Amino acid sequence: MYYVVTGACGFIGANLVKALNERGVTDIIAVDNLTSADKFLNLTDCEIADYLDKREFLELIENGQLDGGVEAILHQGACSDTMETDGRYMMANNYRYSLSLLDFCSEQEVQLLYASSASVYGGGGQFREEREFEAPLNVYGYSKFLFDQVVRRRIGPNAASTDSQVAGFRYFNVYGPREQHKGRMASVAFHHFNQYQASGKVKLFEGYGGYANGEQRRDFVYVGDVVKVNMDFIETRTSGIFNLGTGRAQSFNELAAATVNACRALEGKPSQSVDKLVAQGIIEYIPFPDALKGKYQSFTEADLSQLRNAGYQNAFASVEEGVADYVNWLAR
Repeated sequence: MYYVVTGACGFIGANLVKALNERGVTDIIAVDNLTSADKFLNLTDCEIADYLDKREFLELIENGQLDGGVEAILHQGACSDTMETDGRYMMANNYRYSLSLLDFCSEQEVQLLYASSASVYGGGGQFREEREFEAPLNVYGYSKFLFDQVVRRRIGPNAASTDSQVAGFRYFNVYGPREQHKGRMASVAFHHFNQYQASGKVKLFEGYGGYANGEQRRDFVYVGDVVKVNMDFIETRTSGIFNLGTGRAQSFNELAAATVNACRALEGKPSQSVDKLVAQGIIEYIPFPDALKGKYQSFTEADLSQLRNAGYQNAFASVEEGVADYVNWLAR
């Protein structure tokens, strides 16, 4: 029986493949689209049984060639570019693809763990897994939102029961190893590390939406914690839609300081406060982009009640802890 990881060459997918390997699992079918070929580097230290292009994988599913051969699907494959404006592509890649896998898993009684997104909440200030708080600001968020609604109808209290586990994770701002291929969509921590290495400075947006310079706040979650939650749910087989963040909003200023100070530690230099880093010009602010106005979440903070009620009780790394670990990985 195979574990299938879609988006396996991507950021979270590759970390999940590595985590499965660490659990002794190597019967893994890695599914991805290698149009951007450099993503293969994420899997060079991993063990897999086979690689399939997304189109090949869908054909095998539709033709019944994987019937009875799959233990679980960890579905991370999606267009994650929140600035993508081709709605047809976004819906085909994120929504229809996911529907095909949901149908397969339901019919085959296969576990489905999939990536949703905190973008479904839009610009609201409440981040609970309830319909009244969901209002995506872009077509990426809408593609994730729409699939979540289908899942709710399939597994909800009034739905026809399904014997397979279906668990969706609304990832907040994930950062960490194996995201280097994402370019401008890589995490702020990744960009700050590279900015500091190149110029000794990091850049943040000026104030926007009632927030002071660099004080917009997000729930930044380390990819190592994201992986732990996925691995836990493989064992517990709990179904539902769950926020996956730390439950703790921290400012971009804090993130920048954590990145700079982790780099300074590698240089044998002491940590400094945000104020001191700003005063020295190490943290500098740039105008808020017009293209993001009205489409930007200035504040996110996961309500973890559902996740905790499902039995996951492990602590999540703070920005300071997670970024320090990440910078050490980047500097290898």
